[in-house]
Amino acid sequence: MANSFICLDIGGSKILGAVMNESNEILCRVKKKTKPELGREAVDDRIKMVIHELMSTYGMDKNDLKAIGAGAPGVIDTRSGRIRFAPNLPWKDHDIGRVIEEEFQVPFVVGNDVNVGVLGEWKYGAAKGYSHVIGIFVGTGIGGGIIIDGKLFTGSGFSGAEIGHMIINTEGPLCNCGQRGCLEAYSSKIAITRELRAGIDMNIPTVLRDILTEKHGVIKSSDLKKAVHLGDELAISTLQRAAYYLAAGMGNLINIFNPQIVILGGGVLEALEEEVLTLVKSYINRFAWPDMLSQTRIKAAQLRDDAVLYGARALITETLGY
Repeated sequence: MANSFICLDIGGSKILGAVMNESNEILCRVKKKTKPELGREAVDDRIKMVIHELMSTYGMDKNDLKAIGAGAPGVIDTRSGRIRFAPNLPWKDHDIGRVIEEEFQVPFVVGNDVNVGVLGEWKYGAAKGYSHVIGIFVGTGIGGGIIIDGKLFTGSGFSGAEIGHMIINTEGPLCNCGQRGCLEAYSSKIAITRELRAGIDMNIPTVLRDILTEKHGVIKSSDLKKAVHLGDELAISTLQRAAYYLAAGMGNLINIFNPQIVILGGGVLEALEEEVLTLVKSYINRFAWPDMLSQTRIKAAQLRDDAVLYGARALITETLGY
């Protein structure tokens, strides 16, 4: 039981934690709601609660715990463990590293959740064995991460690799970030939902009409999958459009970084892996230089919901050497 690690995926709605051993096996899990509406200290307490419960469930004491790693949303100084800003969490210039280390008396490392997820795929998943990696995760929004020469790229201010906010069309639709024509405004679930609703407003027949009329949130990947598999023309054309712009964004990245592999993940890919990969591969020739494209593999991510957990384990290794 000695030299165990606790790895955390901290989000705006849930905190997922796992105990992992030196062989990088997940030994047990705990999940709790984050409850950000309760404030900063309450969120910190809930993170500590998850860690304590993991230790209790697995029968650990503090002597068994070697380090704690985490992925969380926002701009995060990975050197100090300070959260500069986190959307959907009550954290601004918050020293979460100090809070956790004081409670558990072990090293704590934390990075941006999507960057950490790509790190996990590079160390243990679909990108294992490659030194130059682009990861793109398509969910409610679009996030990403970049590995260059075997090192995670975070930029000069820990805000790098905001792949979802590259501009695809300067006159394009408004993105939630305030800019126009971002990749996220074309290929995310938010964008897909907007296009489906526009089709419904034009009286295009779709099996999704009742779902999108009754619910005002973002469409679930599972509902989109059902519609596509039923041959729903609006769902299929909307997915094709999203994949087209996703391929455009990928082409830009391939032309700039010349990666060995691009991995695609996130809820939309998990639901419609074969369909999205087929579409992206059929469009990518329009955007990527042929010589660079010939050197680049395009694959689906493998770790799914565990990507950030494995990435937190990889962050421990990369930062602390454990």
